[in-house]
Amino acid sequence: MDTIKITIDGIETEVIKGMTVLEAARQQGVEIPSLCYLKGLNHSSSCRVCVVEVGPRLIASCTLIAEEGMKILTNTRKVREARRASVELLLSDHNQECLSCSRSGGCELQTVSSTLNIRKVSYTGEKSSQEKDYTSPAVVRDASKCILCGRCVGACGTMQTVGAIGFAKRGFDTVISTAFGRPLAESTCIDCGQCIMACPVGALSEHENIDDVWRELSDPGRYVVVQAAPAVRVALGEAFGLPPGNRVTGRMVAALRRLGFDKVFDTNFGADLTIMEEGTELLSRLGSGENLPLMTSCCPGWVKFMENNFPDRLNHLSTCKSPHEMEGAMVKSFFAKQAGVDPKSITVVSIMPCTAKKFEGQREELGSGGLQDVDWVLTTRELAAMIKEAGIDFLNLPDEDFDNPIGRGSGAGVIFGASGGVAEAALRTVFEITSGKELETVEYTAVRGMDGLKENVIDLPDGRKIRTAVVHGLGNARKLMEAMERGEHSYDFIEVMACPGGCIAGGGQPILDAVTAARTDIRAERAKAIYSEDEAQTVRKSHKNPYIQALYEEFLGEPNSHLAHELLHTHYIARR
Repeated sequence: MDTIKITIDGIETEVIKGMTVLEAARQQGVEIPSLCYLKGLNHSSSCRVCVVEVGPRLIASCTLIAEEGMKILTNTRKVREARRASVELLLSDHNQECLSCSRSGGCELQTVSSTLNIRKVSYTGEKSSQEKDYTSPAVVRDASKCILCGRCVGACGTMQTVGAIGFAKRGFDTVISTAFGRPLAESTCIDCGQCIMACPVGALSEHENIDDVWRELSDPGRYVVVQAAPAVRVALGEAFGLPPGNRVTGRMVAALRRLGFDKVFDTNFGADLTIMEEGTELLSRLGSGENLPLMTSCCPGWVKFMENNFPDRLNHLSTCKSPHEMEGAMVKSFFAKQAGVDPKSITVVSIMPCTAKKFEGQREELGSGGLQDVDWVLTTRELAAMIKEAGIDFLNLPDEDFDNPIGRGSGAGVIFGASGGVAEAALRTVFEITSGKELETVEYTAVRGMDGLKENVIDLPDGRKIRTAVVHGLGNARKLMEAMERGEHSYDFIEVMACPGGCIAGGGQPILDAVTAARTDIRAERAKAIYSEDEAQTVRKSHKNPYIQALYEEFLGEPNSHLAHELLHTHYIARR
């Protein structure tokens, strides 16, 4: 690897050739503040907060490539004053409702202002007038807090290729806007929330439903059931100061009980149920040769992306509802019958790593008998806020177990939270169902990891092959779809997750600031925790889960039965 020598603040250092001055400085322990920079996504140098002095010039370090012999000064009076002026100009047009902002304490503008010791704003004058957009059930936009850094535009357009938002107008009137200024709910937004994860301030946030859930919990006439997705338990601890990759499953269950939920169930059970239905559907399609490849339908952001962009390929999506929707359907049918509770009095709350689940929960086609399968969806961040509001000492809670009969999932259900997990879980079950034999090794490592596209061929015992593709991030998904339309690829089974890395990096997870994100492989740490929970399970295959077996024996009959289709399957809507 080629290196060069540069001098930073009088100290000569060796850095990798092609590295930016910002990266080089941080590598040497010199922390240059920044706002618009987001590693791998946004390198616009628009905020000018990261300027350094090179000769007589002030240059943004996030886009300045280090050159042999370059002499860089990061802490001169000229540099400090320029940085302060840039931040004060941003603050002069910023809605400074810091105490009530969703990002209070985690706002990067707040952090940079403190770092630069800004105690007053020297610039006053006209402020831009912006309204909040609450039209989306998933994402709230507050343009009065926007600093025009462009990170959300990079996430939505460059990374996800959705392009629901972009820069509009010019000069002082410049805004981040949807096409023609329409409400977000009327745009091409697929609700993934990656814009929220990219935003350094509170201009973007989830559409909060905390008060709705508190209201349900305080109503003595409601029987409130909660379920939690696998990706939540490997990220929730971060909201309480734990490093990434800590599993807090038992403490999470204990906290949910203390919040007042009547039953605490595991969405892993719904994931196992999804594998039973989707695996059977895959075998059926392989037998008939129709509507192949089968594409997963667990991710609502991906489903809406298909509805918006590839409506002619909707017949390739699995008809299976997503795991938490399946579990909601079982709570209001199977569980209600067993517990002797009127389904109309049951409220199902899902704790998800995902903002798109909020939109999904409201889809009319995801319910039966006039009842929605899931009533409210909270993100990991919202659950953390509720725990703190209730005064629960989360870190010192004892571990508790999920409730039964639909509270237990297998290791296969756990790995749904990481990219490749759905495919791996399905292949574990499909292989054993077709062979009638036990797998010696349950791990399909070929579909694991953070490559944008992973491919594998599984040889079934009956001689058939399952050509599998795993994709995460909608930019990668679009490339794959377009390549298939050109006839360049052919598969039998495709797993797609809208968020890069899968649910572990969903739009509802704890937000990392740009500096920490650049230093921490958060997706790898959370994925490692997901797979370790799988390894710790006694049952690691969906079809071996005794609670799943009992559900089919006592209620559903068999996978893809008439009742299973009525309660667990759905259809999609062409939105273009």
